[in-house]
Amino acid sequence: MAQSLLRPGAGTGARAGRTSAVTALTAVVPAVWGTTYLVTSEFLPPGYPLVSGVVRALPAGLILLAVTRRLPRGRWLWRSLVLGTLNIGALFALLFVAAYRLPGGVAATLTAVQPLFVVGLAFALLGEKPTRWRLGWGLAGVAGVGLIVLRGRVAFDAVGVVAGVAAAGVMAGGIVLTKRWGRPEGVGPTALAGWQLTAGGLVLAPIALVAEGLPSGLDGRAVGGYAWLTVAGALLSYPVWFRGIGRLPVVAVSFLALLSPVVAAVLGWLFLGQSLTAWQGVGFVLALGAIAAAQLGPDAARDLLFRTRAAKAAATIEGE
Repeated sequence: MAQSLLRPGAGTGARAGRTSAVTALTAVVPAVWGTTYLVTSEFLPPGYPLVSGVVRALPAGLILLAVTRRLPRGRWLWRSLVLGTLNIGALFALLFVAAYRLPGGVAATLTAVQPLFVVGLAFALLGEKPTRWRLGWGLAGVAGVGLIVLRGRVAFDAVGVVAGVAAAGVMAGGIVLTKRWGRPEGVGPTALAGWQLTAGGLVLAPIALVAEGLPSGLDGRAVGGYAWLTVAGALLSYPVWFRGIGRLPVVAVSFLALLSPVVAAVLGWLFLGQSLTAWQGVGFVLALGAIAAAQLGPDAARDLLFRTRAAKAAATIEGE
């Protein structure tokens, strides 16, 4: 009898544990992406945002194609092109343009509106109705990121602002369409990442060559920066990211992207001598709170709060 009563809870706990593990692993990806601002400003040659996007995407995509030995077929030829353009080609180009033309804080704050775009697109394409919980925490996340990364007088370049907002839009579209279309039967997230990185890199390459050409005289710092973006920022990250999109709620995944500007701010404090103020501390709490709340949902958040209070009350009684 006791065993039969425990089984449902045990199963629920196991599922929750697996979900938490997938969430934690997926969260590592935007944390790694948060290094892009530091690497771009301190290691890469200035004036080559499109080339930087190609170098990050195309080699990683070709390596993954060689490893998986799977190519898209049928409708997945055009789907891979669309997803590769949104998730990789257009996104990388816009992110690097924003990073080059705006202070890192401004660029990060603009791209932080991405969860709000996902809420709208999830309703239009997936039928997931927007809730006050999601919209409220989305706004809180943007406010938190703004408090973290905006300091004093900041410069607003019109092209950079448009690029930052557009980056948030195309990333949101890529996340929602990846969730909607899923993967072909028998194809894993690593192969899917290879298709999209290759497609996005190929779309971006001719534009980069015509508009910017190739940088000359790369030093060791530049080579190291490009290697980091290729290996950590694409080759290892995107298979994990697409696996997370496939297994987690799409809006919850979108909030994980808020970790990027949080990590960028921490790296600026550690390596660039940027100070952290009390208001930035408030911003950290807001941003991390928004990420956690999006993973839990209102019911689970209330349940967690109830359990926490119950545990504290039990500890108090036991202490007495």
